Amino acid sequence: MRRRQLPPLPKRHGLDPARLRLPEDGDWATIRDHLVERLPRVAPARIDELLRDGGIVDLDGPIAPDAPYVPGGAVWFHRDLPVETPVPFDLTVVHRDDDLLVVDKPHFLATIPRGQHILQTALVRLRRDLDLPDLIPAHRLDRATAGLVLFIINPARRGAYQTMFHKRTVRKEYEAIAPYDPALSLPRVVRSRIVKEKHVLAAQEVDGEPNAETSIELIEHRDGLGRYRLRPLTGRTHQLRLHMNGLGVPILGDDFYPVLTDKPVDDFTRPLQLLAASLEFTDPISNLPRRFATTRALQAWTDPVGWAG
Repeated sequence: MRRRQLPPLPKRHGLDPARLRLPEDGDWATIRDHLVERLPRVAPARIDELLRDGGIVDLDGPIAPDAPYVPGGAVWFHRDLPVETPVPFDLTVVHRDDDLLVVDKPHFLATIPRGQHILQTALVRLRRDLDLPDLIPAHRLDRATAGLVLFIINPARRGAYQTMFHKRTVRKEYEAIAPYDPALSLPRVVRSRIVKEKHVLAAQEVDGEPNAETSIELIEHRDGLGRYRLRPLTGRTHQLRLHMNGLGVPILGDDFYPVLTDKPVDDFTRPLQLLAASLEFTDPISNLPRRFATTRALQAWTDPVGWAG
């Protein structure tokens, strides 16, 4: 197996530099010319500034502003970070050992850097705050969903723990708060076909062979609300939210289903009432059973007035 090439720049904010491979068939006069064409969202003046300041490097060090183009070469640099609104909620460490870190993620905090969420993500916060530069997630939670996320500390164990999630041998249990419908027969298993198109925010259920399956049961109900236990047997995008919505009981605080709502990224009110409550699996290294439980509760159940306000 080919070893990953180590970047010649150190991490910044817990993030590796971006790596760009220079095409073999390139005919640009300079690396600068290629970068201007390759990175249309970066102003040419900013590329010039990075080159002057030694912020773009190859394996031999900083690249000169007039450095000739090298077909098949590679360059590294740190991308400029977007302006982010701090997410005013903390991560809770549930478990830590030499191999694993399990945390309780709050609502509104993305798991990994993506798009406009970079520093305000669980991965970057944990790498920085716990001094774990090689930390990676074994799986992900939506930004809107709170609850348990398992991260891998020991790089040698990455394959073993990530494979558990790929093979769906991890038993996941979620809680959700949604309207109570006395006519809805529960428990039941919901099966449907879910598709998610690239660059389209919402997924949808369509006709065809089911590719998503969720076990749903009602734990208790009061004042028109139900507290539900959800066990996904598959892991499609927005699966739990779609299946609850399909039953006519959309999860409280859902800005996607049944109606897509353009909620500002700095609006931290009325969080989605979906919680990753437990993770259970046989440890692939020790072969011992493991179970982790959330320390959180859903506010619409414990404090419905506060959540609605």
